[in-house]
Amino acid sequence: MQGKRKRLADRPEIILEAAASVLLKGGARALTIDAVAAEAGLSKGGVLHHYASKDALIAALVTREFARVREEIAACEAAIPPGPSQLPKAMVAHVRAHYRAKDESSRALLLASLDSPEALKDYHAFVADQLGRLNQIHGACPGEGSVLFFAILGLFIGRALGFHQMGQAELQPMLAALERIAGRSDA
Repeated sequence: MQGKRKRLADRPEIILEAAASVLLKGGARALTIDAVAAEAGLSKGGVLHHYASKDALIAALVTREFARVREEIAACEAAIPPGPSQLPKAMVAHVRAHYRAKDESSRALLLASLDSPEALKDYHAFVADQLGRLNQIHGACPGEGSVLFFAILGLFIGRALGFHQMGQAELQPMLAALERIAGRSDA
């Protein structure tokens, strides 16, 4: 009985992993409840029990992704001495650590979420949270926190959508400029 309860408790994560796999293999158009159920080895009803719609499933994937990103930024913050520039420098450090030439899962999730009002709420909340924190830090220089955030966001979205795939020689001067902006909050 204990094993069955554990399997039931693990189902939401199993479903999300299956959804991520379907997205990676077939893109946003391939993401259907039926495809996720087949990938997870569950019935359609089993998926719908945990995620009432495709939008709910996409929103859960986005929520999980932003939780991961927040954890990664927090880990970067922990490695930087406390002070006003800690968060902005952590965000730049996060770009350094996680900018990849190719990340198909981020691209697929981004494209799938564009048609999902539920998922867009998570994007809006993440943007509002990060902008609020950065603009509070960069209060003496209005707009710099927003510029920093949207420059970083542009790097990630541009890479995810395949607009650019910069090598280290191109990326390093940009990151150095972002670090200079991040460090201004210490002044």
